[in-house]
Amino acid sequence: MDGSTNSLDDVSGSSAEYPDRMSAMEGRLQSQEDEITLLKSSLADALRRLHLHDQLIPLLKQQLIAVNPAAARVLNQACGSDGSSNSRKLSSSSAGDIPRHPATSVSSQVLHSVDGENGVNGDSGTLDSMFKPSTYDRATQTESNLGGQDRVPLVQTRAFQSLSLADALPEADPLAEDSRAKLLRVQGLEEEDEELGDPAKVKEPSWVSTVEEPIHPSTIRSLQREDPQEQTGSNESLSSAPQTPTSGLSAPPKDLSSSTRSGPLSKIQEGEKKSLARRNSEKAAKDNQDKTKKRLEKKAASSTNLLTRSPSLESRAKDLISSTGSSGSRRGTQGQSIKMFIRGRPITMYVPSNIQNYDDLKMEPPVEKLELDWVYGYRGRDCRANLYMLSSGEAVYFIACVVVLYHINNRTQRHYRKHTDCVRCLTIHPDKVRVASGQTAGVDKDGKPLQPYVHIWDSSTLTTLQQIGLGTFERGVGSVAFSFADAGAFLCVIDDSNEHMLSVWDCAKGTKHAEVKSTNEAVFAVEFNPSDSSNIITCGKSHVYFWTLSAGSLTKKQGIFGKYKKPKFIQCFVFSLTGDVLTGDSEGNILTWGKSPGDVKTLGKGAKETFQIMRQTRAHDGSVFTLCMLHGGALLSGGGKDRKIIRWSADLAPERECEIPEMFGAVRCIADVDGEEVLVGTTRNAILRGTFSDGFVAILQGHVDEMWGLATHPSQDVFLTCGHDRLVCVWNTEEHKLDWCTTLETGMCSCFHFPCQMAASWRWVPMTTSYTSTPSPRVDGATPATENAIGLFISRRFLSRCLRGHSSFITHLDWSKDGKYIMSNSGDYEILYWDIAGGCKLLRNRYESKDREWASYTCVLGFHVMGVWLEGSDGTDINALCRSHSERMVAVADDFCKVHLFQYPCPKPKAPNHSYEGHGSHVTNVRFTHCDSHLLSMGGKDTCILQWRVKRGGMGDGSGDRQHHAALTSTSSLEP
Repeated sequence: MDGSTNSLDDVSGSSAEYPDRMSAMEGRLQSQEDEITLLKSSLADALRRLHLHDQLIPLLKQQLIAVNPAAARVLNQACGSDGSSNSRKLSSSSAGDIPRHPATSVSSQVLHSVDGENGVNGDSGTLDSMFKPSTYDRATQTESNLGGQDRVPLVQTRAFQSLSLADALPEADPLAEDSRAKLLRVQGLEEEDEELGDPAKVKEPSWVSTVEEPIHPSTIRSLQREDPQEQTGSNESLSSAPQTPTSGLSAPPKDLSSSTRSGPLSKIQEGEKKSLARRNSEKAAKDNQDKTKKRLEKKAASSTNLLTRSPSLESRAKDLISSTGSSGSRRGTQGQSIKMFIRGRPITMYVPSNIQNYDDLKMEPPVEKLELDWVYGYRGRDCRANLYMLSSGEAVYFIACVVVLYHINNRTQRHYRKHTDCVRCLTIHPDKVRVASGQTAGVDKDGKPLQPYVHIWDSSTLTTLQQIGLGTFERGVGSVAFSFADAGAFLCVIDDSNEHMLSVWDCAKGTKHAEVKSTNEAVFAVEFNPSDSSNIITCGKSHVYFWTLSAGSLTKKQGIFGKYKKPKFIQCFVFSLTGDVLTGDSEGNILTWGKSPGDVKTLGKGAKETFQIMRQTRAHDGSVFTLCMLHGGALLSGGGKDRKIIRWSADLAPERECEIPEMFGAVRCIADVDGEEVLVGTTRNAILRGTFSDGFVAILQGHVDEMWGLATHPSQDVFLTCGHDRLVCVWNTEEHKLDWCTTLETGMCSCFHFPCQMAASWRWVPMTTSYTSTPSPRVDGATPATENAIGLFISRRFLSRCLRGHSSFITHLDWSKDGKYIMSNSGDYEILYWDIAGGCKLLRNRYESKDREWASYTCVLGFHVMGVWLEGSDGTDINALCRSHSERMVAVADDFCKVHLFQYPCPKPKAPNHSYEGHGSHVTNVRFTHCDSHLLSMGGKDTCILQWRVKRGGMGDGSGDRQHHAALTSTSSLEP
C-alpha cells in the first residue's frame, strides 16, 4: 500500500501530462479496496465460527461431567490455565501456521491427561511435563511425542485424532451423539455431505478437525504439492503409534506390560504383524486423505464466490477452480460475471441465469433495417440563401447532412443524402432541376479532418452528377453560384479558408477554370451577372467586390461608398432587370450600385471605370437579411430586427408590407412560388408560406438550440422533444407536423420516465432542473435531478423523494416491468439499482438484479447492451440507446453523427450492426415509437430530428405493413 501511495503522489503531480497513468492507478486503488473488502469478509467468517464453538463449550462440559468426572476435573484445570497454555502454543507455531481454536486445545489436553494417568507412554510424569509445545500445518497437525519419538501426523493417527470437540464425547451416550451432530453441522458442509450420496459416509464421524478456517489459495496449492513419499513415511510411522480409542475415555486401555514381558516375537510373526499394521494404517490414511481432499475441494469452490467478487482477484479465482479439479462445481463463479473497461475503470456485468454459456453466444446484425422517412427542422439560424423552389413544385432546403425536397402541396419529402457532413450552402441551376450543394469539412471518429466538396446532382432522380473540389477547399464551402448567361456552364465557389479562395469550375468536366484569393474578411454571398458570365460579385464584411473573369484569371474592383456611410456588413444582393446591383446592409438600407466612368480630372488619363453607389433607400429598422427579385421586376426585402417583409416596386417604392410573428424570428430567406405566394425561411428555423393578403403560416418548424430530451407516447403516434432553447414540442409522426409547442421560463427541460402501469393515465409532464411544472396534473414518474440525485414524483404531490447514491450526475434511468425498481447510470460509469417499493433503498448487491426485467432499456451501461461499446471508448462516445418494445433490437446514438441498430441483447464486444448517417452533429437521443414502426433520432447542435422507418425484412406483421404503406410518400437517395 505504501508503494501504491507513493505512485499515486507521483502521478497526481503530473496528472495533466500523464492521464493514462492516473487512470491505471485509480484502477489499482479500486482493486486494493476490493481486496480489503475480501479480507474483512474472511475475518467476519472466522469470528462467526469462533462464536459458534464458544457457545458449544458449556454443552461439552455438561456431557463430560455426566460421563467422566475425572475428565471434568482435568478440564477445569486446563480451562484455568487456558491463557498461558495457548500463549505457549501460539508462540511455538510457525508464521505461516493456522492458530488453533481454544476448544480444540482443551480437547487435546484432556486426551493427554487420560493417557498419562494410564501409562500409555510409559511415563507417569505430571501434567506440566505431559503438555509440550505443538506445531501445526495446514495439511497435517502434529504433536511432539514423549520419550524423544518422531512426530506423527495427527490426521492419520486414531490415537491422536481428537482434534475436534465432538471426538471428546462417548459414542454410546445418546446425548453425546446429539452434541456431536451439532458440532459437526458446519455451515456450507451439510449440503456438500449430502452430495456424496453415501449414507455410510454421512453417519461416520469425520476424523478431520471441524473447526473450519478460511481456505486460501496457498492452502489448495500446498495440498496439491504434497509429496507422496512424505505421506508414505507418515503411514509407516502409524504402525508404531499407540491405538487408543477416543470414544471410550472412561475405560482404561489394555495393559501393555504383558506384551513387553513376553519375550521377542519370531521374525516371521513380527513381519506379519508389522505388515498387517502397515496395511491397516495405510488404508485408514488413504480414506482420511480422500475425505480431506473432498472437503477442501468443496471449501475452495465455496470460497471462490467471495474471491471472484474482487476484480483484481479474478485470476486467483480461476487458479482455485482449476486446482480443485471440480469443473462442474455448482458454487463456482466462473462465467457469472463479465468485466468491461472504460477509461481504465472496470465495470462488472453479471450474466443472467438464462444464459448458460456466454462464450457460445453468437452476435448477428438485426434483420430489421432503417430507412429515412422524414426530416424535422430547417437550418435558418446561421445560413443564408438556403431556400429555393424547383420546377417540380418542391421546396429545396437543407439541415444537418440532408438536403430536403419538400412538396408544399402534397406534403411529401425526398432526401438527398450523399453528403458526409453538414451542408452549408445551396443553389439551383437555371434549368430549375439541377442543384449544387456544398458541405463543411468536419472530422471523423479519430479526429482527422474530412475534405469538403460540392455535389452537383439531379433533383428528379437524386443521383450525383459531379463532385467538385475534393481536396481543394479548406474547412468548408461557404457559398456557391451557377452562371446564367451560358446556361449554367460554370460554378463559382468560395471556401471557408482564411483567404476565402474564390474558384470557378467547369460543371461538365469538373475541372477548375480559375482561382484567386478574395479577402481575409467574411464573405456572405457570391453570384454571376445574369447577363454576363465573366462578371462575378461577392459581398461580406465591409466590402462589395466586382470580379472579372478573363483568360482563366480573375481581377477585382472594390465598390466605392463615397459620401455614404460604409456599413459594417453587406448581407445580400440581387441584380435588377436593368442590370444594376442592389445590396442590403446592416444599416437597414438598400444601396443601388452602378458603373461610373473614370475620373479623368482626378486620376488623369487612363482612369478606369468604377462601381459606385447610385442611390440609397431606407428599408428596415436593423439589418436587411435578404432580397428577392420577382418575375415582374418587383423586389421583396426581409428585415432582421423589425421582422418585416416589404414589397418594392421596380423604382424601389414601397408597396406592401407584413410582419412575421415574433415566435418565428427574423426573416432569413425568401423564395418566390408563383409571383404572389412566397416561402419565408426564418432565423428560428421555421419555413412559412403565405401571401401579403392572407398572411403567413408555418409549414415547418424546428428547435433552435441543442436538443437532448426525447420521449415517445406509449399508445399514440406522437413524441415529445426539448432542449437548451427551453422549447417543449409535441410532434405527430403520422402527419409529420408539430402539434403544439410551449416555452418554459427558466431551466433546460428534460423528459419523464414512467412505470409501465402508468401508461393508461399518461400525460406529458415536462420538468425543469428547478422543479417547476406545467399546470397539468402530475403522475408518478422519475427524472434526473440536481446534485447527483434522482427525483421521484407522486400523484398530487410535488417532489416526493430524492434518491442519492451516485457520485456523479445521472445520465440514464429505467423502470422495471413491475414498477418497483429503478436502474440508473451516472457520469462516472456507475450502475445502481433502487428498490422503490421497499422504501426507495439503494440495492447494494447488484448481483440480485441480474435477472430483473425492465419496462424500457435506455441505460447505456448494462450486460444486455455491453456489445454496443467500441473498443477504446472513453465513456462519452455513446450518448443514448433504446430497446425496441418487441425486445428484438436496440438503437444507439453515438458521438460520431451516426445511428446504429443492434440485435438485442448484444452482450459481446464488437457486435455487428447497421450504421446510418444523416446527422451533422453528435446524436443525443433515440427512441422507438409505441409500435416499433419508426425510430426517432435527435441531433445536438444540428437541431435536426430524423424519423426512420423500420423495415422488418419480411418479418413484419400486418400493422407493420400498414405503417410501411402509409409512409411510402417519402423517398431518399441511396446510401453512398
